[in-house]
Amino acid sequence: MEPCSCDTFVALPPATVNNRIIFGKNSDRPCDEVQEVVYFPAAVHDNLKEHLKCTYIEIDQVPETYAIVLSRPAWLWGAEMGANEHGVCIGNEAVWGREEVCDEEALLGMDLVRLGLERADTAEKALNVIVDLLEKYGQGGNCSEGRMVFSYHNSFLIADRNEAWVLETAGKYWAAEKVQAKMMISPGRYCEGYKLLNKHKGNITFETMMEILRDKPSGINMEGEFLTTASMVSILPQDSNVPCIHFFTGTPDPERSVFKPFIFVPNISQLLDTSSPTFEDSVKKKPQFNIKPDRRHPLYQKHQQALEILDNKEEKAKTMLDNMSKLEKELFKEMESVLQNKHLDVDKIVNLFPQCTKDEIRIYKPNISS
Repeated sequence: MEPCSCDTFVALPPATVNNRIIFGKNSDRPCDEVQEVVYFPAAVHDNLKEHLKCTYIEIDQVPETYAIVLSRPAWLWGAEMGANEHGVCIGNEAVWGREEVCDEEALLGMDLVRLGLERADTAEKALNVIVDLLEKYGQGGNCSEGRMVFSYHNSFLIADRNEAWVLETAGKYWAAEKVQAKMMISPGRYCEGYKLLNKHKGNITFETMMEILRDKPSGINMEGEFLTTASMVSILPQDSNVPCIHFFTGTPDPERSVFKPFIFVPNISQLLDTSSPTFEDSVKKKPQFNIKPDRRHPLYQKHQQALEILDNKEEKAKTMLDNMSKLEKELFKEMESVLQNKHLDVDKIVNLFPQCTKDEIRIYKPNISS
């Protein structure tokens, strides 16, 4: 199995429309790895003597953490990508270089994604959080569950409503640069990504970003033993009166998944249908499972069954894809209305992502059971 890096994008005005920053990422991971979409509310931590347990190590806690939504491999503490209540978005990339990758367990790059989101209310502050933690604790450890050894250094693309930053790391070394161009593509498939973005320069929307993430000929939507296991697109309006909207699939292959919207409001309902079962195993215990536990969440299970139909039953596949497209278009229209009118029905938004997930499952069920 040849390890690959992900593809992360950001587009800034005037490359985009309506003064919005558009962030997007495909998470390319081992094909049997489940990725969940989970929400954690803001929290105050009174007892700072209690350490924070990350994937492998414990670190110092901070007095306050912000509300976050994450797309993450279900076996670990951190995340591949996510956003916080202040409109900060972060995605990480696997990078390799001359500096040897550390086998010792430390912070994973994915832990640093979550920590940056929990502790910073701007992109630049998130960068500083990651750098400070990197210098203090280092990065290292297996980035895959089970017996396959998969370790790497990390690059991060960090964005908020006003700007974006690229942070490159190797061990405890790092370099950061503010994005000056109007489009930035991660190292993964840079040339292919740049061509696709550049084709829409001046008219880039969140739908444009989704089309790019769904593109298979370019390799951005990966297939094979390493594939696109989950995708994310965020709209970050520069007008602070307009809410940020974050779309997640929570399932592999964005071409055959539904991008579902999430908006931060108080008292959000838990995202049960995209939350994986928990196990006592913990990656910190050795030896790890000889057989991986079943971490599939309800949406993933139904989507997996639906993919079999999409591959093998042409007539049912067409109906299912049409219904998925219809659901998505309705959601896009509704979200565009929120952006234009600057009005939120908070009672509805608290259940927005969970309800969209149920609607997606409802599309799959009749085809699976018949």
